[in-house]
Order: sequence, then structure tokens, then C-alpha cells
Amino acid sequence: MTEPGPRTPPSRVRADIAHNARVWNHWLGGADNYPVDRAVGDRVTGMYPSIGEVARADRAFLGRVVRHLAGDAGIGQFLDIGTGLPTADNTHEVAQHTAPDARVVYVDNDPIVLEHARSLLTSAPEGATEYVEADARDPELILRTAGRTLDLRRPVAVMMLGILNFVLDTDEARGIVTKLMEALPSGSHLVLTHPTTELGGEGNEAAMRFWNENANPPITARSRTEFASFLDGLDVLEPGIVSCSRWRAGSHGPAPEVAQFGAVGRKP
Repeated sequence: MTEPGPRTPPSRVRADIAHNARVWNHWLGGADNYPVDRAVGDRVTGMYPSIGEVARADRAFLGRVVRHLAGDAGIGQFLDIGTGLPTADNTHEVAQHTAPDARVVYVDNDPIVLEHARSLLTSAPEGATEYVEADARDPELILRTAGRTLDLRRPVAVMMLGILNFVLDTDEARGIVTKLMEALPSGSHLVLTHPTTELGGEGNEAAMRFWNENANPPITARSRTEFASFLDGLDVLEPGIVSCSRWRAGSHGPAPEVAQFGAVGRKP
């Protein structure tokens, strides 16, 4: 039996320290990770057993939101910042299943994600996908390069799932969101998820301390009030700020809550 994960790390990738994109991939059952990622991921799971549920709920939230935006909301452009490694049901796949002419730009600064970018660039013939190598802390570069594929004069859905938690300073994180949304027209949407200790995240604080000592990049949780500040000036879609597992989860009863906020805001 072969060991899962890539055999030879790309030249810019460190295989001696766990990295979020690869650990997240491990939690989602993927193979694009190294032994150090699985070791740290399994240790975090031992401390915080529901982390796998968080990862799966975050991915399911992405699917529900993109289907709504590409369908009912009529959004044809998506800017997915902090893409991570491709798995099933990536943003362009979900969007173009509903609207084949949807245009999607992915943004990440992880070299291993760049190695997999060609998997993200498959597109329905009517639409388009592109990958931008940039840091979330550089919204000007993101907007400038995304504008080669997206028409920024028309509404755009900005996807920031599990990314602002890596910007440790809340004012800086808020500034990033503000710059992105100020540059986009009315009708644009902001889609967010973010870890919290306010939704039954027992063990989460200890797991985050372990993560910050043994993996990159460092992470922080935020309160509902801090999370809500990222949506200032936007009209928050129903059901508001909730556990991401419970955002429009359907009519089969309430989904189990996970310690990850989710919300969607619309620029008026």
C-alpha cells in the first residue's frame, strides 16, 4: 500500500512543518498532505474531536451558498480568496453547474495550492476560471489581477471561508474586507466562515494553542461581535450569523452545530 500524499514536495514547500491547506485536506479525507500534516491533524482531532465535522460543514456551507448566489441571486462572478487544495465541489464546479457562464477567480499564496491550480482551472466552456497567487493581506493586488477575468463593475461574490482567522489582528482583517467590498458595486456579496469558541468549541482553545506551536500559519478564534464587524455596512442574508452547518441547511430538522460561524452579506 502506498503512503497517501505527494511524494516529492515542490521546491518552495516545507514538508517538515504542518500547513493549514494540507491538514484541512487530510481532515476532508484527501491525499494531498504529508506525514507531518497527518500527525498534527490527528493530534488536533484528539484534542478537538469535532474538527473533522467543522471541515465538512464548512465545505457543505460553500456548496449551499454558491448554489444560492449563482441561482436565486443571479451572481455570475466569484472571487474565492484562500482557496486551499481542490477537493470535491469546488466553487467553480458548484457555480457552473447552476450557471455555466459563471466566472471564478481563485486566490491563494500556498505553493502547494499553486501546484494544483490546473485542477482548479477546468471550466465549463461558457464560463471561465483563473488562479491568482496572492496573499489575502494584499487586496489591491487581488482586485487588480482578478479584474483580468472578472468585470468588477458588475456584482461579485467574495468568498472568504476560513481565511480571516489567519489574520490575527482584527483591525487588519476588517481593513482587508473593507478594501475589497468598497471596490465592488452594489449587489456584490461577502461570504464568510470563521472559527469561534462560542458555539460549543470545548477543546478548541487548547487545540489552537497546539496548532500555533506546531503548524503554519497561526490561527485565532473570534467572538460573534468581532465576526459581525466584518459585515458592517452590508445587509446580512437570513438566517444571519449562525453556525455554518445551520445556514439554510434544509427542511430535515436543525443540523448539528459546529464551532464555526457562517454568514452572507449583500452590499446595498
